[in-house]
Amino acid sequence: MKLTAWIKGVGLGLLFHGCCLHAGSLKLNGFVAQGLIQATDSNFVTDKGDVSLRLTEIGVNSSYRINSRFRVAGQAIYLEGGNRYPSGLRVDYLFLEWQLLNNPDWQIKTQIGRNKNYHWLYSSTRDVPHTRPSIVLPQSLYFDAFRDVALGVDGLVLIAQTDNSLGEWDVNLSFGSSSISDEQKRNLFATNAPGKLQHDSDTQFSVYWRPRLSNFQFGFSLLEADFSYEQGENDTFFSGDEFSQRFMVNLLYQGRNWEIASEIMRERVIFEDLLYPGFYNDDTAEGGYFQARYVLSNKVTLLGRLDIYDRDSDDRNGKKIAAMSQGLVPAYFGFMDQATAGVTWKFAKNMQLQAEYHRVKGIGRLAPVLSPNTVINDHKYWNMWAVQLMYWF
Repeated sequence: MKLTAWIKGVGLGLLFHGCCLHAGSLKLNGFVAQGLIQATDSNFVTDKGDVSLRLTEIGVNSSYRINSRFRVAGQAIYLEGGNRYPSGLRVDYLFLEWQLLNNPDWQIKTQIGRNKNYHWLYSSTRDVPHTRPSIVLPQSLYFDAFRDVALGVDGLVLIAQTDNSLGEWDVNLSFGSSSISDEQKRNLFATNAPGKLQHDSDTQFSVYWRPRLSNFQFGFSLLEADFSYEQGENDTFFSGDEFSQRFMVNLLYQGRNWEIASEIMRERVIFEDLLYPGFYNDDTAEGGYFQARYVLSNKVTLLGRLDIYDRDSDDRNGKKIAAMSQGLVPAYFGFMDQATAGVTWKFAKNMQLQAEYHRVKGIGRLAPVLSPNTVINDHKYWNMWAVQLMYWF
């Protein structure tokens, strides 16, 4: 990753150079969001399931245009989310953008560095709180424990846009990998894993189509990712690999008062040698959500969503998980379905308040993945609510 580190260093230098010498070419934005959240009978936010202030997002993003072909953009953010993701400061993205082609028919550009994920409906905006439809996104696809890896990769992105007789088209291709911290390893993998987890490669491709004279957008995306684990000292896990393949389709409708969004995914996940030499597990997960938002007024927007996730499409009720663990892991760890109701009140030009309630069935999308916490997560049904105040500039 020496090349990416060099690009990041150059990018930061250009940002500071632009800030000091060419302030007119620099765009600077930021946000502050603080709230209350509680997830009872689960370790989604805290181990005790109490009301928590661990719903903090503070970020600054900047874009500096060097000339008509080159641009540098980046965002630093501080997060406090409890068990949902590692807390602290991180750089969400920092890349150098190069406009390769710009004419009436095609616009093609590439981004090099720590890039954003442009392949899912909310993957490129989930890092900015006031642009999300809800405080907590549907976990079937936007798994919070996987946030930093799913947000983008260190590598290369190619973006192509065209407009023809059929409508507008966006084509995106990305390749790279992400560094995984020890805290994120514990969330993704297991709390008792002293070894090293690496994200070896990540390749994604997506196409979006907006037909002419239509309020609809259709799209699909493909993902292929490889992870490897190196056994540590006194480790109960063994060196091994994880391989993921995901196929997603999505739909977005935006009318005068209604917005309808839906994403459906099918993901094959293979584990090799992790639990013991020769171990092999090949499951195909399925999930998706249907979401409706209604603009009640220019200040108030209502939200309703149904989100469904099955860890194994051949074991939707989780009986195989319970049988393999000899009853130590309940069957409801094999799925996670939730219904969400929410409201957004934009009471000022750059301030809004969001509130939402989730009724959840199952634990299949909570971390850690390989060593589920059966002590805290001892309820098949649980509730979650959140309220967050947001300010941006």
